[in-house]
Amino acid sequence: MSVRRNVVANYLGQGWTALMQFAFVPLYLSYLGVEAFGLIGVFTMLQAWMVLLDLGMTPTLNREMARFTAGSHSARSINDLLRTLEWICIAMAAGIVLVIWGASGWLASDWLQPGALPVSSVADAIALMGIVIALRFVEGIYRGALMGLQRQVFFNAFNALNATLRAAGAVAVLIWLSPTIEAFFIWQACASLFAVAGLALATHRTLPAIDTAARFSKQALLDVRHFAGGMIATTLLALLLTQIDKVLLSRLISLEAFGYYTLAATVASALTLLATPVTQAVYPRLTELATTEDGDALADLYHRSAQAVTVLCAPPALIMILLPEVLLRTWTGDAALSAHTAPLLALLAAGTFLNGLMYIPYMLQLAHGWSGFAVRVNLVAVTLLIPAILWATPRYGATGAAWAWVALNIGYMTIGMHFMYRRLLPAEKVSWYVKDILSPLAAAALATCVFAFILSEPFGTVLTVCLLGLCGLMALLAGAFSADRLRQRLFDIWPLSAARRAFDH
Repeated sequence: MSVRRNVVANYLGQGWTALMQFAFVPLYLSYLGVEAFGLIGVFTMLQAWMVLLDLGMTPTLNREMARFTAGSHSARSINDLLRTLEWICIAMAAGIVLVIWGASGWLASDWLQPGALPVSSVADAIALMGIVIALRFVEGIYRGALMGLQRQVFFNAFNALNATLRAAGAVAVLIWLSPTIEAFFIWQACASLFAVAGLALATHRTLPAIDTAARFSKQALLDVRHFAGGMIATTLLALLLTQIDKVLLSRLISLEAFGYYTLAATVASALTLLATPVTQAVYPRLTELATTEDGDALADLYHRSAQAVTVLCAPPALIMILLPEVLLRTWTGDAALSAHTAPLLALLAAGTFLNGLMYIPYMLQLAHGWSGFAVRVNLVAVTLLIPAILWATPRYGATGAAWAWVALNIGYMTIGMHFMYRRLLPAEKVSWYVKDILSPLAAAALATCVFAFILSEPFGTVLTVCLLGLCGLMALLAGAFSADRLRQRLFDIWPLSAARRAFDH
């Protein structure tokens, strides 16, 4: 029951967070322009790379908090571990501020291609990014702790509140105070400071009290060094795979063109937001089941979770792939912007969807403490991806980099997963491919193709929104009833269970 409650809480909280993230993008574009919006893409990229400095602390703390709930930690050891990681995290956050501030001038003048934006304005914005990134870096340690402690209902409620402050407050600042990129990042820093304070307070109040104050413990670090070490390498390689396209493109193309790529990547990232709540909810439970070696329950939860990810992500992914220009034009109201961005969105959505399907297998690996597999797979992928982007981008622009992202994730699905299943759940590989992915995906695709044919003709904005919403709903239902384990759960829900009994009689 706690997993189901956490999944619901994650979707409600992160659904609202996603709404806040996407609803105001047209206003950001209107007040800041596409070049300044490209700077927001630079911020997202830098923030992603700063996760590398996390040194595996957040996923490690998530796992150790989950192990604490299963009885593998004492109150003293878990408090000492948290305090140790807090000190390390705060020291690194200070370093982030200094490094980004010091490099802001060089990034603005020598790395980026600002176009019409003044170099001084770009440099100031990058310096402010450093403060926001540092604060969000500290947020991560408490986010991981609360997720591991399964305080996900509280976390999502708080996160939704903070997302509203970030997004709606930024629009208010742009409208009534200053329509500049510098003002945007000043507000983001204020919202992040509020988040750090709230999450830290909640984490410390959740943990049990101890007789003396928690302290920095070298032994606490030694106890988790193997898992954390694997996570460091995994994080580095994952960042290279998911962010190297943006790093190279920020150098190889104009800030305006990078703005279009950022917009497409932002929309495609909605698929990640749909997959993440499931993984966040099931990971602590998978860890508990792996710890207690309950293989049957582990396999059942694994397949149900994998099917949930496919069913939830397939409808929006298929809309982005088959109807990208219709979706963008309806959302932004800008035909020219939509025409530039649509081809990129279709490709990035396809790659991101395939990547999302591997979230649950990755959680299974971490639940068993097997972080080394992802390191080896990602190392091979990096050696192929970077040359592919460097070759494709000068010839095909941002589209070439997007194709490389798709090809990478096809390789993961077809090659990487084979070796994972050979060690973990070897009897479940075929079921994952056929029942967890292909069956619900095919049903959702059939429903989406029907609406793609209908929407090939132009309609008014309101009717187009309704048709897109109906398309997503029908694809969701088709996928859900084609997933065997989810279908059983749906029939167990009243009044469907009553309808099934009537049909049986």
